[in-house]
Amino acid sequence: MSSLDLLQFELQNLADEKKAKHLSQFFKTGKGQYAEGDVFLGINIPIIKNVVKRYYADLSMQDIAKLLHAPWHDYRFAALQSLVMQYEKADINGQKNIFNTYIENIEGINNWDLVDCSAHKIIGAWSYKQQDLSQIKKLSDSKNLWQERIAVVSSWYFIKQKQYDLTLNLAKKFINHPHDLIHKAIGWMLREIGKQDKKVLTDFLDIYASNLPRTTLRYAIERFAKEERELYMQKK
Repeated sequence: MSSLDLLQFELQNLADEKKAKHLSQFFKTGKGQYAEGDVFLGINIPIIKNVVKRYYADLSMQDIAKLLHAPWHDYRFAALQSLVMQYEKADINGQKNIFNTYIENIEGINNWDLVDCSAHKIIGAWSYKQQDLSQIKKLSDSKNLWQERIAVVSSWYFIKQKQYDLTLNLAKKFINHPHDLIHKAIGWMLREIGKQDKKVLTDFLDIYASNLPRTTLRYAIERFAKEERELYMQKK
């Protein structure tokens, strides 16, 4: 059996119907919800990661593409963990191939946990290394919820390098976005800026707090003292 076959075999044997039902509800897979139709085997994330550690190094980009097109959420999560682990060990050509595989199979990255475990580590890392924002801009312009969230979370890599303009520009771009999953992602990234440089965050909030979605603002100021949080929330 190939590494791909072994990985899939292990994941199928770990399936838990009761947990799968719970995860389907948690990740909003019902009719009309943001992840309508997604299906779960019901495997805890740490367990998936442990399985992936045994096989990721031997998976080809074609193998990972197959996993990203699988109906099971757990397979797609395993695929992204494999890409992240490979990216960390790859040379520049390997990293480019991983970046391209991510983009070419992006339709399989279609829930917030799949985005959040991978976007900054691959799209953000490669875009920063190349100093090329064109792919992030394309994602942010896509009008696709998950691709927009990929753009936002990718900016986390830039934040860690103390480059904040990308995140701040996306926050302004999405200030009137209709979906709370973007509101939460922007608020989360603003909070990450605050961990690095609180003044950058407060300077931004002093201008835009009254216009930000309430959820974004609440996430952004989560680490502030109570009195300071109240002052910013009053701007709403």
